[in-house]
Amino acid sequence: MTQPSFPPLFSGLDAGGADPFALACAQAQGVCDAGLVTYDLAHDRLRAAIVFAPEVNLRDAACMLPLCGAGFQNALGAIGPPEVAVHLGWGGEIYLNGGHCGDLKIAASDPDPDTVPAWLVVGLSLELWPPSQDTGLTPDATALYAEGCGEVDPIILLEAWVRHTLVEINAWADDGPARLHRNWLGVAHGRDTEMTIAGHRGTFIGIDENLGLLLKTGDGSRLIPLTALLTEPA
Repeated sequence: MTQPSFPPLFSGLDAGGADPFALACAQAQGVCDAGLVTYDLAHDRLRAAIVFAPEVNLRDAACMLPLCGAGFQNALGAIGPPEVAVHLGWGGEIYLNGGHCGDLKIAASDPDPDTVPAWLVVGLSLELWPPSQDTGLTPDATALYAEGCGEVDPIILLEAWVRHTLVEINAWADDGPARLHRNWLGVAHGRDTEMTIAGHRGTFIGIDENLGLLLKTGDGSRLIPLTALLTEPA
């Protein structure tokens, strides 16, 4: 299999069928370099993860989750058919033409929002083929190749994801979160609908300046920070 090529300062590590997110967390705990991209390219699913070394506290660094989502949206938009709509859920969900197609998740060395973490990992999982040819059994779920993207090479998509994520990182470092805030809201899935996030149920009405979720609840409104999405290091 052809090995993916990444921008300077990024390096690749084939997980060989193992979970790239778990591998990236293990490598980060072992003090690997930032920019490591772990990946597993199976016939039916693309999985990958990126290791970051934040220079800001976790409260701010957690925006790498929606930032990687924006990178994916830009990547598929650049190489996929123009009629395919890509939207992002606040919890890391990826939607193609309204169907749930993949997810992003995040882990860090320290869950304290005020601490600068030694490392942070964002993982990507994307379904390439639906589990069944009878897609009517799962109308809310889809896969890349079920949405007219049969010509999209998963290696090219992986490379594009890293490349476009780097563009978003540079813009965030130069200009702060304003561009990311604007771009993410432009492709947000589920606005003005009810959802349950981190044990709280309400209507998704927007995001704050740090991309925290604003929920309208029965007794007012509630802000849920991105750090509520942290998972345990795999």
